[in-house]
Amino acid sequence: MFLGTSVMAAIGVWFSMQRRSDMSFLRGAYALEVFLYWYLMGWLALSAIALVLKLIHWKDYAEWSPFRKKPLVTVVRWLSYGVWAATATLFVDRAVMGFLSVTSAALAQDKNPSDFLSSIVYMVDKSYGIILQGILTTVGLSVFGTLIAFVLAILLVFLRIQSIDRSDNDAVRFFKSAGVLFAKVYSTVVRGTPMMVQGMLIYFTGFGLLKGTGMTVSQIGAIWSTFVAGLVTISLNSTAYMMEVLRGGIEAVDPGQNEAARSLGLSQWQAMIKVVFPQGIKNAIPALSNELVVNIKDSSVLSVIGVFDLMFATKTVVGIYFKQVEMYAVAAVVYLCLTMVASWFLGKFARHLSVEPQPLTSVSDMNSTVGTVAGTGSSEYSLDMKKARG
Repeated sequence: MFLGTSVMAAIGVWFSMQRRSDMSFLRGAYALEVFLYWYLMGWLALSAIALVLKLIHWKDYAEWSPFRKKPLVTVVRWLSYGVWAATATLFVDRAVMGFLSVTSAALAQDKNPSDFLSSIVYMVDKSYGIILQGILTTVGLSVFGTLIAFVLAILLVFLRIQSIDRSDNDAVRFFKSAGVLFAKVYSTVVRGTPMMVQGMLIYFTGFGLLKGTGMTVSQIGAIWSTFVAGLVTISLNSTAYMMEVLRGGIEAVDPGQNEAARSLGLSQWQAMIKVVFPQGIKNAIPALSNELVVNIKDSSVLSVIGVFDLMFATKTVVGIYFKQVEMYAVAAVVYLCLTMVASWFLGKFARHLSVEPQPLTSVSDMNSTVGTVAGTGSSEYSLDMKKARG
């Protein structure tokens, strides 16, 4: 109780030492502010006494300390509530009202203010349309790119996991081997090259092919826009990662499931589609859904081909006001908010499917995440043979 509340008390003391804003509601209540300050200081002194007593009576503190006696415990608890209330009051007065005061002053300016926070408020107010367009483009690229990649990954993972069966003829064996080779090469190339390079290759290759047909630049732009090229880039890039995630989830399924299905007369395709794949895709759901979070951040590199995403919008505002640090700080906060909202929705979705959500910071964590999640879920499934046959 003393430790955590003491931290809050120290924060409250720090707030009380800050300058009051023009909108401070404690400006006319000096006596109340002095009381809050000394109340918090008194709690810090009380916490120091409790700490000294605990150090002196380390072994028998629970039996000896007066702060553990029942009447005093109740008093201390109520005093701790007062500390939280005092800190919250000072936070609202100094931080919230201070921010509102800065915002009001910045909006009334005719030119960009010089201080950091006022400049951010001024630029966001004057350029909110540009920033909003960039946010919508980033969200659209990430959501639709992830959905398209999921469909493509399902198709590719079927090629990737094919194995030669004894009943296969030469043609089937050839196509299976070619499919596995194609999936391996695709995964290696895409995962081994940066998305920025992929985006530039895809955009300029498409532009060059359409230009070779005799189309004008304006006609090409109507068909092959930077948004379309960016969507293709994200979709193809995420397909490689999601394919490997699905493969890890499928391979984590107990091999006995597939063997039991084959022993009942199901073909390799029937066993995969009706028995193995439903279990594997559920194992891989946490890592698959986290690909959306990765795409929200990684879509920023597509600004190099002119995609009007959040990063491109930020660069546009920087070019207008020449305030780099302020605007990139705004972009960082917006990206953080987008990823936090996406993570929250994905966590709800995973819990709805009875799957434990896994935090992910980058695509390099994908394989380890799949291994952890997939390894815990396969034993929960049982083979329903009647369903498999039907």
